Amino acid sequence: MTGITLEPIGRVHGGRIETDDDHWGAVESEIVLDLAYPEAAFAGLGDFSHAVVVFHFDMIDPETIAIGDRHPRGRTDWPKVGIFAQRGSPRPNRLGVTTVEILSVSGRRLRVRGLDAIDGTPVLDIKPVMRGFEPRGAIREPAWATEIMKDYW
Repeated sequence: MTGITLEPIGRVHGGRIETDDDHWGAVESEIVLDLAYPEAAFAGLGDFSHAVVVFHFDMIDPETIAIGDRHPRGRTDWPKVGIFAQRGSPRPNRLGVTTVEILSVSGRRLRVRGLDAIDGTPVLDIKPVMRGFEPRGAIREPAWATEIMKDYW
């Protein structure tokens, strides 16, 4: 395979300065576009209620990246599952993806609620949430996945 080079489109400003596994729902932060992007890049985004934010877990030590299976959050009472069957941060490419509530758009600043990324995190992409791209049926998940999220937001 060949490598892929990505450049951040902006960075997270505000919100939390330290990582924590839970209680992200009330966290408000801004995504500020890099100067290479004009205000027009956000035109129309404020008409949507939510956006999907793709970001880079740049603070994750590459030595901690998991490529096989592990217990989510190190909890041995939960089953070992492959890294692609969980959403933990120490993963190949260290990518995070979160659906956030759009609070406002002003110039090159996007104010959001519920972004589980810390201050300074590089943002790689932003996409509006559209019903047509959401699941078209029931969502199935194991019990541990429901439990892991009970206090996340």
